[in-house]
Amino acid sequence: MPLHKYPPRIWDALKLKQGIYARLPAHYLKSLQDNTQATPVHWKPLGVKYKLNPKTGQRERVQDVPIPVYYPPESQQGLWGGEGWISGFRYAGNDKLSNRLKKTWKPQLFERELYSEILDKKLTITVTMRTLDLIDAAYGLDFYILKTPKVDLCSKLGMDLKRTMLLRLARRDPSLHPNDPAKREVIYNKYQEFVIPEEEAEWVGLSLEEAVEKQRLLEKKDPTPLFKVYVEELVQQLTEQSLSEAAEVKKS
Repeated sequence: MPLHKYPPRIWDALKLKQGIYARLPAHYLKSLQDNTQATPVHWKPLGVKYKLNPKTGQRERVQDVPIPVYYPPESQQGLWGGEGWISGFRYAGNDKLSNRLKKTWKPQLFERELYSEILDKKLTITVTMRTLDLIDAAYGLDFYILKTPKVDLCSKLGMDLKRTMLLRLARRDPSLHPNDPAKREVIYNKYQEFVIPEEEAEWVGLSLEEAVEKQRLLEKKDPTPLFKVYVEELVQQLTEQSLSEAAEVKKS
C-alpha cells in the first residue's frame, strides 16, 4: 500500500489492514482502536462549554484544555495511577516580576509490598499515593488491576499483571492453594465477573510488537526436510507398483 498517497495521521490505521497486522485476532485489533479518554488526574474539567462572567454577566467560552503529561519509561515498571511528569515554569523567588524558570513537577514515589489473592504472591511495586488510594477504594490490588482500563492504568506492568490474572481465572489453575480446594473456589468465584475466554486473555496488554511476534510464532511452520518428501514419494510409488503387479498376476 503506497502510504505517500495518504496523510501521515492515518498511517497507523492503514498499517493494521495489511500483512500480518490484518491477521491479528479481531478482539485485539478492536482494543487498539479504543479511543477512550483517560480519567483526568492533573486537571479538573469544568464540563461546560460556556459560563457567565460574574463581573460583566456576559457568556464566555470555557477552554477545557488538558495539561500535557509525560510518562517516563520507569512509569511502565510501576503503578503510578495515571500520574506523570508535568513541565512548566515558575517565578524565581516567587516574584512575578522576576524571570521565569523551567520546572518539572514529578510525583512522589514509594515502594510498597502488595498482595494479590489471584496470584497468591506479595509483589514489591513502585506506587504513588494516588495508586494506594485507588487500591483501597477498589478493595484490593486484584480488583484495582482488573477493573481499571488500560488507558487509566498507563503501565506495562499493570497490563502484564492483568493478563496473568485473567489467564489464571480462565484456566481455574489448580496450583492456587493446592491443599485447600475450598479456598481456591471461593477466590475464583469472587472474581467470576472478570472471566473472559483464554484465547482473548492471552492477548490482553500485549504491545503491537509483542502481538506481531506472537502471531508470527503461531503461523510459523518448520520446513520439511527434502529427504522426508522423497521418502514419502518413493514409498507411494513402490506401493502403487506392488499393487499393479499384484493385479497383473491375478489376471494371468
